[in-house]
This record gives sequence, C-alpha cells and structure tokens, in this order.
Amino acid sequence: MTAASEGAAHPQLPRVMGFWDVLLFNIATVLGPRWIAAAAHNGASSISLWIIAAVFFFVPTALVIVELSSRFPEEGGLYAWSRDAFGEFHGFVAGWTYWVYTFFYFPGLCVASVAMSAYVGGIGTASLAQNRTFLLAGSFVLLFVAVYLNIIGLHIGKWLQNAGGLCTYLPLLILVSVAFVVWRSSGSVTHFTWAGVLPRWNWDSVNFWPQLAFAFTGLELASTMSEEVREPRKTLPRAIFGSGVLIALIYIAGTVAVLVLLNDAAVRPDSGVFQAITAASAVFKIGAIGVIAALLVTVGNAGGVGSTVAGIARVPFMVGVDRYLPPAFGKIHPRWKTPHISILVQAIISGVILLLSQINETTASAYQILVAAAVILYFIPFLYMNAAAIKLAYRPEREKTPGAILIPGGKIGVWIASGLGFSVVLLGIVLSFIPPGETENKLLFALKLIGGTGFAVLLGVLLYARGARAKSRERESVSL
Repeated sequence: MTAASEGAAHPQLPRVMGFWDVLLFNIATVLGPRWIAAAAHNGASSISLWIIAAVFFFVPTALVIVELSSRFPEEGGLYAWSRDAFGEFHGFVAGWTYWVYTFFYFPGLCVASVAMSAYVGGIGTASLAQNRTFLLAGSFVLLFVAVYLNIIGLHIGKWLQNAGGLCTYLPLLILVSVAFVVWRSSGSVTHFTWAGVLPRWNWDSVNFWPQLAFAFTGLELASTMSEEVREPRKTLPRAIFGSGVLIALIYIAGTVAVLVLLNDAAVRPDSGVFQAITAASAVFKIGAIGVIAALLVTVGNAGGVGSTVAGIARVPFMVGVDRYLPPAFGKIHPRWKTPHISILVQAIISGVILLLSQINETTASAYQILVAAAVILYFIPFLYMNAAAIKLAYRPEREKTPGAILIPGGKIGVWIASGLGFSVVLLGIVLSFIPPGETENKLLFALKLIGGTGFAVLLGVLLYARGARAKSRERESVSL
C-alpha cells in the first residue's frame, strides 16, 4: 500500500467519517477535564504553562500532523509515516509504543472518568470518587461499552465519539459560566497575581509539566483512520485546526474557572472539575448544575475512551497487515468490517494493567503511575513523527502533492516546527520519571515506571524480531 494516493485504500474499510465527525472525534480524544483538574491542582502558574505548551508544542505539532496527514493519508497514520521515513523496524517501534501506551492510558482515563461520574449524585455521592471498588467496577463497565461499540463498526461507534466531543465540551462551558457568575458576585477563592501566574520551578510538581503537553496530544489519532475518512486531504486539516483552537481556549478558561471556585490544594487531580462545579452548585443552591455536568462528562469520557479505542486499534491492524505482529491482528471482522482482534487484545491487556496498578498503591498514586507510563510510551512515537516530518520534507514530490497543506517557511519551517515538538516530548519523557511530590514511596514509583515501560519496549523488539524472521523465511520459500 502506498501513501501517494487516496485510491490505495484498504478495500474493506468504508469511508464513514466527515468533517464534523472528525472535529468531534478530535475533541473527544484530546480534551480531558482531568487535565484541567491537574492544572488547577498545580496552581495559578498552570495558566502560563498552558500558553507555553500551546505555543511551543500544540501549534507546531498540529502543523506537523496536518502536513503529514495531507501528504500521506494512509491507514495507520503515525506508524506509516515513521515506516516510510526510517524503515520497517523504526516504524514498528513507533507503532508498537503508540499502541502499548493505551494499555496504561485506558486504565487511567477510565479511573478518572468514573471518579468524575461519582458527582452525578451531587455531594451525597462525591465520596465514591475515592472508593477503590467503585472505581474499578465502573472502569471495567466503561471499557466494555467503548470496546463493544467500536467492534460493531465506526458507523455506530462514531456516534459515541460525536456525543463524547459535545458532552466533554458542554460541561466545561458550564464550569466557565458558573465560575464567571461567582467571581462577579462574590470574588475568586484564588488571588491571581502576575507573579503567581508565571511558571515556577518546583521538584515536587515538575512531573506535572509533561502532562500539560500530553493533554494537547491526540490530534494525530484521526489520521490513523485516514482510509475511513471522506476526502481526508481536505477533512483532516480543517478538523485539526478547528478543534485545536476550541481545545486550547477551554483548557485555559477551565483552569481559571476551577481556581476561581477552589483553592489549588483542595483540587483533586482527577476529578477537580466536578469538585468545582459541585461547590458552585452549593453557592447557587441548585444541585442540578453539578448533576447535569457530571452526566454530560460521563458520556464525554465514554466517547474519549471510544475514540482512542477506535483510532489506536488501527495501528496494530496495519502492523498485522505488514506481518510484524501475528496475522490475526490484520484481520477484518466479516460482518462489521472492523479490526476486532486488535480492539479485543487492547481491552484485555488494559484490564489486567488496571488491576495490577492498584497493588500496594493508594488510588491517587496508582493513577499517577498510569499517567506517567502512558506519557513516556506515547511520546516515543512522537519523537519518530517529528523526525519523520523533517526527513520526508526532503522528498522531491513535497511541493507537488495535490491538496497537501504544508508547514509554512519551507524546510526551515519544518525544522522549527518539528524541532520544537521533538524537544518538548524528549524533555517530557525525562521529567515523567520524577515522582510527584505527594507520592508516598518514590523509589517504588520509579521502579514500577522503569520496569513497566522498559518491559513494554523490550517485548515489542522481540515481537519484531520474530515477525522479521517469519517474513524472511516466507521470502526464501518463495524464491525457491
């Protein structure tokens, strides 16, 4: 399969996603109320950190993704770009780590989503956000729903993603609105000063910095389904730019809103948005505000899980097609035309890690380990993607690809955008190994993180070696 033409699509994959589907898919995938909660927990300095992350990471990354997805609208997205630029081994490593990160990301996302859903009952049920049994049971239910809807097809699953995008954005607009009214009527809990908003260096909070960059990732995910998008060279860039602006604005406004309603020390890093909305509901004596917002975000988080399941599963599917994973990964369901094996394996391993992460950890510490592991594994393919953009920029057909939207400034512009993205994710990987200040056992945190991520990468290399030997034997038998 070549990346040069949209006509090279996989014959069994129907094109079912239009502009609004992709835009809402991006919002459901990227935007997370838990990142706003984590930013508010870090304090007012997060406001400037959001702006820095947007300017030096989000915008350059969006430009890189738009160029690559419009030049090479191929199923597999980031995996295919890395493979085309650096060869099959590096493509495999990028695709493998991109897939494996979901084993850690899904449990963290599910736990945060279920913690937020505890606020559906208002103050009376808010304590469930810290109940381990409730979080585990709810996480497995959420994972099951997202997996089932995506196995039966994007024509059904995309509605979960569409609802997810809307229902993630609306409660954050509610948060900003009620915070504005409270600020006008009774002032802000947090005293905002210029010095307080500026970034601060603190070893206890430095682990949080990569999470801000991670919060801006996900725009590349829709490109993994390029051959299921209508007119991908037009649709993907428009949806990326549109959703990018909406996401950046609400991250900053949402963080300010939480700090208007709560002191940063009181904000839980997974469900703080709904602590803030519940606090506002108490001020207005209208409990329905919090209930409605919690109901909306529960649907929104289900859409976030669903969109990630849908997009990431296409990577091992294409690796299976290329025969570096067992051929079963490259199979399409005969009825629903989806990569069902990839989706099922993804869900089963995520469930196991969800259980293992709880061993000898508080719910907060287990959540932080899952987030840090997800950041590290996810950023490895981003190193490849930014480097691939530079290498592929030197191909002679770059300026001649019909419909391609290129990074401004020619090759110098590509070096600047890709260099910024590469530098931020490399720094993010390093900082993610530093335990958060509230971690009780910092050595155990670091050992779990190093062991888990190291084992994941090593396993991928071993699987690649197995697949390469099998392909070599096939070629030898054919030549004979």
